[in-house]
Amino acid sequence: MTDPVLRATGLTKRYGRRVALTDCTLTVPEGRVVGLVGPNGAGKTTLLQLAVGMLTPTAGSITVLGGRPGAGPAQLAKVGFVAQDAPTYANLTVAEHLRFGRRTNPGWDQALAEERIAQIDLDPTQKAGRLSGGQRAQLALTLAVAKRPELLILDEPVASLDPIARREFLRALMAYTAEHHTSVILSSHLVSDLERVCDHLIVLTASRVRVAGEVDELMGSHYRLTGARRDPADLPAGVEVIEHSHTQRQSTFIVRSLVPIDDASLTVEQLTLEDLVLAYLSRPVAPRRPELETAR
Repeated sequence: MTDPVLRATGLTKRYGRRVALTDCTLTVPEGRVVGLVGPNGAGKTTLLQLAVGMLTPTAGSITVLGGRPGAGPAQLAKVGFVAQDAPTYANLTVAEHLRFGRRTNPGWDQALAEERIAQIDLDPTQKAGRLSGGQRAQLALTLAVAKRPELLILDEPVASLDPIARREFLRALMAYTAEHHTSVILSSHLVSDLERVCDHLIVLTASRVRVAGEVDELMGSHYRLTGARRDPADLPAGVEVIEHSHTQRQSTFIVRSLVPIDDASLTVEQLTLEDLVLAYLSRPVAPRRPELETAR
């Protein structure tokens, strides 16, 4: 059995009294495209920075590809990272970025880098500071994939892009992962983007993991139930209520159930991925101690 690409146990990150991530325990299998979703300030960036070794945990542990994040050149070479602002050097040309990548990454694939630059029609002589936001994001992705990582980590790389640039970026990402079988963790608050590309999901809110698992399994175990008004406690055994709302005569529940729901008084419907994510995002979180406040 292969090791997971990421394993976190009780992972916590604090900045003084501010909590950025709390008791995060999860496993990311190999070969998945993982969608990491949550509102701003949920802890997504903190989790990803812990995964690449930019931060160290306050408590708990995290391993990536069997090693400690950032633990030396060999570990660093296994992971490609594109930060939220798709960092590039404004005064360097596209070709100079590729030369920089070749000199700093022992596993650099120059042919792959040049092929991607040609495919996305970037002028090698153009300075990065004169590129559009979508072009800079594509250049940053090229630098990340040309090091031929085993795991590609992307922190909201399309958040500032227009819909066409987002689509092109995600299309290029999927083409690369399909060809090279690279594991991917993609952070976003745009569920529609994740729905198109991801087969594994992690939902973070208020610095805590609310749900995680294979998308197909999650979609197959979550339902919308509607029927005459009733108390959630009166639902069939084995049903976990994620969200509920009521009118004077009707109740609607978003639930998780690992067994078939056999109740003729209820209408049972499948959810969309967006329905599922929104239900967990709106689910109340257990209160913290008053002196603690969430940080990004």
